[in-house]
This record gives sequence, structure tokens and C-alpha cells, in this order.
Amino acid sequence: MRMSKYGSFAAGVSIRGMPLVQTHPGRVYWVYNGTTLDTGHKSGSDGNKGTFEAPFATIDYAIGQCRANKGDIIFVKPGHAETITTAAILVMDVAGIAIVGLGQGANRPTLTFGTNTTANIPITAANMSIQNFLFVANKADVVSVFTATSTNTPTDFTVENCEFRDSSSSLNFITIITGNATANSMDGLYFGYNRISSLGTTAATTAIAILEAADRVRVTHNFGVWAVLNNTPTLMSTSTFNMLSLEVDYNVVVRPNTDTATGGILLEGTGETFTGMVHHNHCKTLDVAGMLIMTLSSKLGFHENYLSGTADTSGLLIPAADDDGS
Repeated sequence: MRMSKYGSFAAGVSIRGMPLVQTHPGRVYWVYNGTTLDTGHKSGSDGNKGTFEAPFATIDYAIGQCRANKGDIIFVKPGHAETITTAAILVMDVAGIAIVGLGQGANRPTLTFGTNTTANIPITAANMSIQNFLFVANKADVVSVFTATSTNTPTDFTVENCEFRDSSSSLNFITIITGNATANSMDGLYFGYNRISSLGTTAATTAIAILEAADRVRVTHNFGVWAVLNNTPTLMSTSTFNMLSLEVDYNVVVRPNTDTATGGILLEGTGETFTGMVHHNHCKTLDVAGMLIMTLSSKLGFHENYLSGTADTSGLLIPAADDDGS
């Protein structure tokens, strides 16, 4: 069956009674390199036209066909798989594009990091997003999945509904997103609805490393289980820099550390003039003494966060509830 091609519908369109409300102004490209083909469909090739019936074979090639800030979308079919061996295999360098994986579970498009610890996906342009992918670490201490390179400013970068999975305690990701030393290059970062299975024990593992000041970062509705690494946060490290309009909310993290005295379980940073809110997070450690979510000099607001430092117990409100003295 051939796909129909339509122009723009300002008021939307209904097909077989189903309203199509998520419209976009850009081109659509398809990517697939698997062997399960429908009748009349071509095997994936970067010599194809990138249509549903004749998809490209690589995501990077599809990115290269997109136009900056025109709303172009790349759909990656279920069963697609690529191995990221260097920083040149897949580069997110066209502003304003969305890369959307299709499928569920093991059928999701899968990117495996398995030959080089420095292999990563450089992010160099603004307003990019990637959704519904499975990322697998099959090499020891893979430094980072996504990296803001050089002095680039990939603002408003979105990673949503993805899974990051270590293969073992020695085949692991260290970081998922690493910023650069350019101020405000990570403004608007959105990391939401992701799952993390972090097994690494040979190096400090934290999902996001911010290396300069940033505004409007949101880390929300993620679930993750990490191996024991005392005084190492799960979700984000901000070094000495302040974050403005930061929101960290509705995350569930488990790291059975026995010491959180300096690292906190959720966040780590020594900046003292943050703005924003950390709220409705649930944390599990095995530290009954420190039980820190984050260093308390940050000036962030903390509401309805719970932490348990003892096995088989429900969490306590951390930090302690405010006492206005009345």
C-alpha cells in the first residue's frame, strides 16, 4: 500500500474518524537498516530517497538531508540498529530537527556503544530532540552518550522517553549528557521520562554533567537504578556553577550508597546562588547519617522530596520541613 502525501491542513485533518492533531511544517524522512521488509519496500540505503518505502540506512545521513529550523522530522523504524564507534558516526548538527524512534521494548531503534570509550554523539546545533531510543553500553567506561562539543551552543536540547542500559558493571556509560565550557550552551536542556540502568563501578557515573552556568534546565519523571559509588549523585553534577530557573521533579532514583555526605544522592554542585525548585523526587540510599539530596547552600527550593537510607523502609521528608517559628 502506498503512502498518501498531503499538503498542510490549517485546521487539522481526520482520516477514518481519527483526528491528526500533531501537525508539523517540515519534511519527513525515514530510516531503517533491518531485514524485515514489507512487500514493495526497498532495503535501507543512503542512496534511497528516504521515504517510507525506500528509507535511508543511517540516521546521520538523514540529518544531513534536513533543513535548519524548518520543522523536519526523522522517523526511525522499529528494528533499526547502529553501532557508535567514533564521534563521526552520528552528529546532531542541524538545528530544529526531531529524531523519533518507533517501536516498543527491544524493537526500539538501538544505538550500541561497543568499541571506543570516547565514541559519542556530538550535539552542535540548537533546538534538537531525540525520542524513544534504546542506548546500550557494551564497552568499559563510555565517557558520554551526548556531548556538547567545542564552543557550540546546543540550547534547548531534548532527550525524552529513552532508555540507557549498561551491559555489566564494567561495560557502562559514565555520563549521558556532557556540557561544554561555554556559558549558557546548555540552556533549556530537557531530560524527561527516561530510564537508566547504570551498573558501572569503575568510574563516577552521573546522568548529566553541566560544565558552565545554564538557565531553564528541567530534569523530570526519570527512573534510574545506579550501582554503589559513594558521594556521587545520580542525576546531575553542576561543578562550581549556578543554575537559574532549574526544575528537578518527579524523579525516582536508587543508588545504595553508604555515604552521601558531600555528593548528595540526586544533585551535586558548589554554586550558592541557584534559582528554581527541586520537588516531588523519591530517592533510595543506604546512608542513615548524611542523607543529602544536594548541598544545602544552593538556595534552591526543596518541596516534597523523600529519601530512605535504610533497607525496607519508607522515605523521610528531606530536607526537613520548614519551621517558621510560630
